[in-house]
Amino acid sequence: MTDSDITLAAVELDQTTLLTPGQIFRQRMFGHKGFLIGATLILIIAIVALLAPVLAPHSPFEQSLADRMLPPVWSEGGTWDYLLGTDQNGRDYLSRLIYGTRVSITIGLGAATVGLLIGVTLGVIAGYFGGWADHSISFLLTAQLALPGLLLAMALVFIIGPSIWVVIGIVGVLHWTYYLVVTRAATQRIRSLDFVAAAAAAGASPRQIIWHEILPNLMSSIIVIFTFELGIAILAESSLSFLGVGIQPPTPSWGLMIAEGKQAMFYRPWLVILPGICLFLLVIGANLMGDGLRDITSPEGRNE
Repeated sequence: MTDSDITLAAVELDQTTLLTPGQIFRQRMFGHKGFLIGATLILIIAIVALLAPVLAPHSPFEQSLADRMLPPVWSEGGTWDYLLGTDQNGRDYLSRLIYGTRVSITIGLGAATVGLLIGVTLGVIAGYFGGWADHSISFLLTAQLALPGLLLAMALVFIIGPSIWVVIGIVGVLHWTYYLVVTRAATQRIRSLDFVAAAAAAGASPRQIIWHEILPNLMSSIIVIFTFELGIAILAESSLSFLGVGIQPPTPSWGLMIAEGKQAMFYRPWLVILPGICLFLLVIGANLMGDGLRDITSPEGRNE
């Protein structure tokens, strides 16, 4: 290494030390291509969900049997009144795709939040208190991992009855294991650090230590897991709807739209391809954003 290289490295290091944590985070965030792509996809889809009544050209429930199975506008027989064609009941496919965004995001956020509350609570308790609490929660984790998640979700939804809130609750209850594993290990590491010992010596109760010392240091890991679980929950809802035990017609759901279109997929392929593309974009956006957050918040600040 030449003297100029050493000097340049020293200047870059000096510039880095002058940046605040917020500036370093923003620098890493805007320099990570994967995170920017994922965040852009999620932002666009969220805007579409919020503005669904404005963007949808028709009601997602309005039927016109005279306009059944119309192809998209770029195909022969397509019309500008139905840009993406219609389904087997004559409903505008574009409008149903737009309103399906609301269902997917609502269930994804709701289920990921339910899983977060369960997994983080159990993980912090197991990691901080240890002993019988850790053994009991570890046994619960093992039992959960041994169960077939999709089959159990299907059975529970069938028994309770399908609805959006039932799907949110069941998918969330069955997807808390990643939160538990990560927060348990992180809590075990944090509780042995000096600032936790200082708080305990100052008379802080376990509840105060957990709320004010441990949880703030777990937030970056929790946010990263949340973005990954968002995609997993959306896929779980689509799988349940595709199998007929999730969201029920006429509510627009991408998984349900794929299930309804599968019988005509060989001569009306857009009925399956279009909701499949929407589902792919939402899940890949959530995964890219989660992967980017993991890199951005890591100490070494890995970038694409």
